[in-house]
Amino acid sequence: MRVVLMTVLIFEVIVFGLAIPVMILISNVSAAAAAGFGGGAAVLAILAAGLLRFPAGYILGWIAQLAGLALGFVTPTMFIVGALFAAIWVLSFVLGKRLDSRLETSPESGDIH
Repeated sequence: MRVVLMTVLIFEVIVFGLAIPVMILISNVSAAAAAGFGGGAAVLAILAAGLLRFPAGYILGWIAQLAGLALGFVTPTMFIVGALFAAIWVLSFVLGKRLDSRLETSPESGDIH
């Protein structure tokens, strides 16, 4: 589960970074504000990805999803992009938890690694 969630967060870092020029050129946001909002969301996502070994990483991951959605207030298209990433995050989290619980209760759990 952790690897999939980390991959989602890494892709979010890329998209949040690419949203900075979109905010500047299309939404007419100042460069400083765009760098602050987009860069802040990207740093939050990369920090969450790095800390997924610990419970704090998962909390930061959920906050990164909220930050992705909040970027929609700056650039409306980010509501859609943030919602897509949040849906992927939730789906990966729920299915990952199910898979982890099945592997823990399975008698063959030692065979799959």
